[in-house]
Amino acid sequence: MDISTKYNGMISVEEEQFFHFESGLPAFEDEHVFVLLPLEEGAPFFVLQSIKSKEVAFICVEPFNYVAEYKVELPDSLLKSLCINSQEEVAILVLLTIKEPFQDSTANLQAPIVLNAQNKLGKQFVINESAYQTKQAIFKEMAVKGGE
Repeated sequence: MDISTKYNGMISVEEEQFFHFESGLPAFEDEHVFVLLPLEEGAPFFVLQSIKSKEVAFICVEPFNYVAEYKVELPDSLLKSLCINSQEEVAILVLLTIKEPFQDSTANLQAPIVLNAQNKLGKQFVINESAYQTKQAIFKEMAVKGGE
């Protein structure tokens, strides 16, 4: 199937690549099927792209490489709804808000995207009572370390 994407132009995707979000995403409840695409070859960033709407695309990253102490405890109800049986099936991504310069970009650590990589189910999970923020700087520390 060919789809028009926000960042990668027109591409071909297979149905096996589809992640199904039963409830959509907050503010995008009508978007239920996404594909996860690399933003650029070799880059650590991904695009969660709706197959229905070109403009519904979110840049995301695995947070653990940037926030070593980041922890997400998934409730049993979420594990059950995504049919997750083992840790190996789970992928956690956080959505980014890209800013200029890039190190000012932020990540939504309070509401990660939880994916079951085996059966291709996904959900955005809001962590209640969390010290994490929806716009948390995660690249500034990296820029400081890189400059030392």
